[in-house]
Amino acid sequence: MEIGLLGPLRVVVDGRAIELSGARLPALLAALAMGAPHPVPADRLTAAVWGHDGAVNTRANLHSNIRRLRQLLGAELVVAAGTGYALRVAADQVDALRFSRLLDAAAGDPASEHARLVQALGLWRGEPFDGVRSEWLHSTHTARLEERRLAAVQRRIDLELATGLGDPAGALGELRALLARNPLREPLWARLLALLARSGRSAEALELYGALRRRLADELGVDPSAELQQLHATLLDAPSRPVPRQLPAGVAAFAGRSAALRALDGWFTRSGPAARRPVVISGSAGVGKTALALHFAHRVADRFPDGQLHVDLRGFDPSGSPVAPAEALHEFLEALQVPPQRIPRTPDGRAALYRSVLAGSRTLVLLDNAHDAEQVAPLLPGSPGCLVLVTSRAELPGLLASTAAHPLVLDVLDQAEAEQLLAGRIGRARVAAEPEATSALITRTAGLPLALAVVAARAATRPRFPLAAVADELQAGGGLSAVATGGPDPWQVFSWSYERLSAPAAQLFRQLALHPGPDITCAAAAGLAGGPADAALAELARAHLVTEHLPGRYRFHDLLRAYAHELAIRHDSAADRRRSTERMLDHYLHTAHRADKLLPGHGEPVDRPAGGTAERIDDGPRALAWFAAEHAVLLAVIATAADGGFPRHALGTAEAMNVVLHRRGRWLDRVATQRTALAVARRLGEPAAQSRAHRELGLANADLGRFDDAHHHLDRALALAADDTGGRAWTYYCRDLVHGQQGRDAEALAAAELALRLFEAGPDRAGRAIALTDVGWYRGRLGDSAEALRICTEALAEHRDLGNRSYEAHTWACLGEIHDRRAEPASAASGYEHALALFGEIGDRFGEASTLACLAELHDRAGAADRAAELHRHARALLTELDPPAAEQLRTVLRRKVE
Repeated sequence: MEIGLLGPLRVVVDGRAIELSGARLPALLAALAMGAPHPVPADRLTAAVWGHDGAVNTRANLHSNIRRLRQLLGAELVVAAGTGYALRVAADQVDALRFSRLLDAAAGDPASEHARLVQALGLWRGEPFDGVRSEWLHSTHTARLEERRLAAVQRRIDLELATGLGDPAGALGELRALLARNPLREPLWARLLALLARSGRSAEALELYGALRRRLADELGVDPSAELQQLHATLLDAPSRPVPRQLPAGVAAFAGRSAALRALDGWFTRSGPAARRPVVISGSAGVGKTALALHFAHRVADRFPDGQLHVDLRGFDPSGSPVAPAEALHEFLEALQVPPQRIPRTPDGRAALYRSVLAGSRTLVLLDNAHDAEQVAPLLPGSPGCLVLVTSRAELPGLLASTAAHPLVLDVLDQAEAEQLLAGRIGRARVAAEPEATSALITRTAGLPLALAVVAARAATRPRFPLAAVADELQAGGGLSAVATGGPDPWQVFSWSYERLSAPAAQLFRQLALHPGPDITCAAAAGLAGGPADAALAELARAHLVTEHLPGRYRFHDLLRAYAHELAIRHDSAADRRRSTERMLDHYLHTAHRADKLLPGHGEPVDRPAGGTAERIDDGPRALAWFAAEHAVLLAVIATAADGGFPRHALGTAEAMNVVLHRRGRWLDRVATQRTALAVARRLGEPAAQSRAHRELGLANADLGRFDDAHHHLDRALALAADDTGGRAWTYYCRDLVHGQQGRDAEALAAAELALRLFEAGPDRAGRAIALTDVGWYRGRLGDSAEALRICTEALAEHRDLGNRSYEAHTWACLGEIHDRRAEPASAASGYEHALALFGEIGDRFGEASTLACLAELHDRAGAADRAAELHRHARALLTELDPPAAEQLRTVLRRKVE
């Protein structure tokens, strides 16, 4: 038997729904159910059913209704007991009782508590006792059940804010519905504003706070609660989220596709911003799907003020490695300024957060070159105000069916559209002067836009050549092979253009097929070629065999990549291809280490590769810019090196990326690269390299809040470093950092002291000084300020002697905090000022902003409010310069300091 009271009354016996007629039986059953399985006194039952109606013979009527209830449910379920009656069902068979039992048992670890709360709240179907006419039931139970429900919702959302569990989009809708019935319940407002802020909608949260403040003042004459006021201050302090503008440049001389554009305009206008369905643009390779999608996206971009997202899903890349939805979601969430510690580990969790961040927004999303519906589905926003454009060689029938998407199938250009394309690239007069030659060019390219663009590029480089001569050249050319592309075969056109390249450009074209990333720079191309490549790249661009899609960055169509790969197999030996690949990997390895060397933040020494050439990078900002631009390429390079027989390149490049991945908050990528490094180190049978990879994995997992995983990796690192004193020392130092992030100062101190003893047994002076700083800092945090000052002063001298400016700055900041805790404001200010100067000198904006905030607190306590406000403004300005993940981490650190 099941009884539902959290909504309209529902009674199920042996799988059969029981209808209770009239007003008396529902009230009687509800009163018995709320007491089950214990007896309910007769006077309580009569109060529930008849209230205080003295004109009714309640005892006789109670017996009569009990008999009717037994006939409907079974005599064995409703029994006389003591001075009343009992319903013989377990408490879990009554949803209201099960709800209370689940809440009482909900405490535990966050995941288990969250699961129980979700289960309990899932029992609610509406208002308690909906449709049951009983003033006694409602006055006795409804308010208590509603209060417990609201408290459970608040606790569940608190857990979701803290852990990333749950569906934020669903929670926003749930809170709005609850607030419609409880408009002055401030704890619900606090959760709504916090969720909006976490979703990047701080402006909306501030607007709602202002409306609530006015309503509280008008209706109750009070100010918002302290919790809401603190949240409001945090919202004011948070920098506004930049709007992503990720659309690549459109085709400069876009032509044709008038019918397709009319269809797009019609769907866009008819659907409007309130109810847009995705558009799937399909067609064969080279038919111009991306060109059309970009052209239309740029035309309507101004109607999407919340931004434009773009990803090349590489669904038909010759490498056979389409972009995983989870990876694309990470890129989108990062573009939407979601801190990495809030990006869930699972693809489903990322998709839910992505939908939440875009909820209520007007954002355009271009999903280019999709492989199948499964790759696209997780990337669809839930907000009806968003527009999604998908391009694919496949028609994606599964997506059309599941989303009612608009299908738009592209064919080759007709004669008029092809002429328009040629005219836009080589001039209308030239096309009009030779109509027969123009027709021949269109026929021999089968109207395929990519092939026409290659032919137009050839004609444009020879402006005095008659088009008839160009057509004759094309007619005389021969293709290498026939391939099944699902449409016209452009191989003949490609080969015709390729055969007219200079030898260096032709060789570079073949070598570009060896490059694993989405695009390449002139410097990296020079690495492939073994010499300057600027002229060869420019020649390839003029021939329309590569495209300079961003200044200095080149890419080519996947059909051209496949063609280049075939040429490389035909014309270059395996040894030549391996030498080219090695030169390319050398370029990235040496440039990554050159850039990494300019970034402060190193602890454990890095083994720099000897020899080799690298791009010219002279300072930290340029190093960060290079790493940001080459991010996707470097990840692909590490995978290529690991799989292609270049283990040292994989290990070295992964190591060179550690600091920047941490600085940029790309902690999931740091985990991925170090997993690759660990696998390579295992294949090489090198325990030291394995131990180091486990250390890096420990720190990366700690940044993500995965502390159990972090300590597991550090345990493995220690085991592998059993005979390596230096490796063990650095592992204990990493353990100290992880404990520190957990706020476990005593454990952090113990680990730092172990690291210090091991460093003192070896030659690593820098490691000893670094560990010494941490020992002093944690001694100070644990109350031993005199010893903390002595130790940090000693560490400071070591860092100065070694020239370790980054850790010298950190140690000055530690000294400032120690003096602050000793109530020595002048000395504290001096320490912070020294740290501030050094952080500014080395370009460490994170350290600079943190120190400014500490100084501001110091001046505020001293009564210098104007100076404190000035320092706070400076700190907030620096926060806007930081990557959002680093800014979020800094806020967490500062909150911990305040606590």
